[in-house]
Amino acid sequence: MQKPGQPTPLFAVEGVSVRFGGVRALENVSLEVAPHEVLGVIGPNGAGKTTLFNVVCGFVTPADGELRLRGETIPGLRPHQLAGHGIARTLQGLGLFERMTVLDNVMVGADRLARAGFVRSLLGLGHRDDARLAGKAREVLGELGIESYATRYPGSLPYPIRKKVALARALVAEPELLLLDEPASGLSAEEMSELGEIITGLTERTAVMLVEHHMDLVMSVCHRITVLDFGRVIAAGSPDEIRNDPAVLAAYLGDEIEEAV
Repeated sequence: MQKPGQPTPLFAVEGVSVRFGGVRALENVSLEVAPHEVLGVIGPNGAGKTTLFNVVCGFVTPADGELRLRGETIPGLRPHQLAGHGIARTLQGLGLFERMTVLDNVMVGADRLARAGFVRSLLGLGHRDDARLAGKAREVLGELGIESYATRYPGSLPYPIRKKVALARALVAEPELLLLDEPASGLSAEEMSELGEIITGLTERTAVMLVEHHMDLVMSVCHRITVLDFGRVIAAGSPDEIRNDPAVLAAYLGDEIEEAV
């Protein structure tokens, strides 16, 4: 995929195929994420977006192809290994611990920064990094404007705040690559606009791979977009190129792309 003279991408999916029984969920899918860019992955229902995200997160093992990080193949990636590779993710289900405060939820995300591990501390094994991790967690909560919720429990918070908590938990690990799965789901237009500003600001510290179906958000924050349909890449390019690609318009977007202009 990489041409001679081109810089090595931060992350690459190369020739990935996934089959569930006789169904081909992904077929020879390739994409790259450069440092400090936002790559959008879009497509209609059943296009393979979720399967691709699950491959990248280590939930699904591809039948063919490989994942590469900083030019090196990542063999047999598993979800619990993501943080160790400098990758963090948010999921549609948020996955917050309801019996832990917001601060503790975010500190769990900082586990890879601790020598002994915050999760071990929760189990009573202890370490000396608690104060440092709590400070880091509060710093990230402050950046997202939700530090005042630090002592609250997720179940008592509005959904948009919980989404920010999940984002803070991912960011506190200081990832090089942040994976966002449908981050705009359940948000109002105003909240989605704020999310767009947040994502744009994140490129100062990390690259972002965004799986999303809200085209106005995708077109406003992404540097490049990869389009899937029936498990195959049918287009890849800048938002303007995707917006005007006949294959994309014919496949599924049509007026929705035009409305996002």
